[in-house]
Amino acid sequence: MTRLFTVVLAVSLALAPGAAVSAPLRLVRDAEIEHAIRLYSTPVFEAAGLDPLAVNVYLVQDKRINAFVAGGMNLFINTGLIMKADNAGELIGVIAHETGHIAGGHLARTSEALRGARGLALLSLILGAAVIAAGGGEAGVGAIVGGTGVAERSLLSYSRAQENAADQAGMRYLDIAGLSAEGMLSFIGKLADQELLSPNQQDPYLRTHPLTRDRIAALRRHVETSAQTGKPLPESYDTLFDRVRAKLTGYLEPPGTTRRRYPESDVSLPARYARALALYREADVAAAIAAIDALLDDAPDDPFFLELKGQVYFENGDAALAVPEYRRAVALLPDEPLLRFGLAQALLDSGDDAVVDEAIETLEAVVRRDRDYPATWRLLGLAYGRAGRDAESALAAAESAFLFDRRADARHFAERALKGLEPGSPNWLHAQDILSATEAEP
Repeated sequence: MTRLFTVVLAVSLALAPGAAVSAPLRLVRDAEIEHAIRLYSTPVFEAAGLDPLAVNVYLVQDKRINAFVAGGMNLFINTGLIMKADNAGELIGVIAHETGHIAGGHLARTSEALRGARGLALLSLILGAAVIAAGGGEAGVGAIVGGTGVAERSLLSYSRAQENAADQAGMRYLDIAGLSAEGMLSFIGKLADQELLSPNQQDPYLRTHPLTRDRIAALRRHVETSAQTGKPLPESYDTLFDRVRAKLTGYLEPPGTTRRRYPESDVSLPARYARALALYREADVAAAIAAIDALLDDAPDDPFFLELKGQVYFENGDAALAVPEYRRAVALLPDEPLLRFGLAQALLDSGDDAVVDEAIETLEAVVRRDRDYPATWRLLGLAYGRAGRDAESALAAAESAFLFDRRADARHFAERALKGLEPGSPNWLHAQDILSATEAEP
């Protein structure tokens, strides 16, 4: 398990037109959960004509049911929504509905939209800051975020017309993808049960996504007539969903709560997974490793069990033991950047100078896939420095500083990089771009 990194961002959440309240937003990162959400969302995004790699999906650590679109192609899903969903179909239904908002351009048409061309870069900054804090605790995250000066942004409160349009689009995308809309209907039914509650007792999803009888009736008619109704999801979808809920419980809930929810009498894999995480949370290293090894006996090629084992070793000061676990995880799932980041971090902390080049290659693979994680650039800069590649180290530091919106630092490192880079080379041109960008925007 990549740590479920958390970071606090103050945002202005519009609960109704003209009414906004300031609320903390805690973003969570985990390789396995992100892998699951990509699995669920990719066919829906493709059905909507969207590039799945262009849509960013983020987890919010919040027990309440909510999901929303912000800043264009950015979808936020509360952990509480996942925990209270009954199955993968309900989560996919929410994703389909929110995809309707993205494809319909609803966010861009409201005054509550996130403003500013640098919104996505700032969002990447927040996520990257959490990664930097790996092993350093949330105090480190808070210190980083506190120094960024991230402006508050407004989040969307949708109109009834937009909700109807998003429903219709979502149902169409599910049909195209060969998926049933029954999960969307059953999830909406959960929200309908809250309508009689006072507004302050309702989950925010209901307040920002107004329900009507017509919406529910339209969903029901679609489910009754769709050729996809009754078609089961692939078995792997719900198997993975059960693991995701167990992981969220094991990490986010107190160990005692985890054990009550997943007692020793429950010998299912998700239950054993949750209990292993409870042992990890309690820093019982020997017991946690034994529990993970038992999971690996049943699933020796599971990259996320291997990742969790590597994390337990790494966080308890034994990076050298973490390295082979992360190596195996990356070999099994090479396109998962968070696994590669964990491997590189363990390599650099192992104290073995012979693996610095491997760490560099690993981090370069991460930034090729996604250049917007400041933490990766920071770690890559340190790795380049240990290898004596000073100009590249300075360029990586400039990239990290630029994404953190530290313009003076970005200019300083870009100027240092230019002194050691070959004029006209791709890296030299990129350093020039950073220099120009920081000078153009005060």
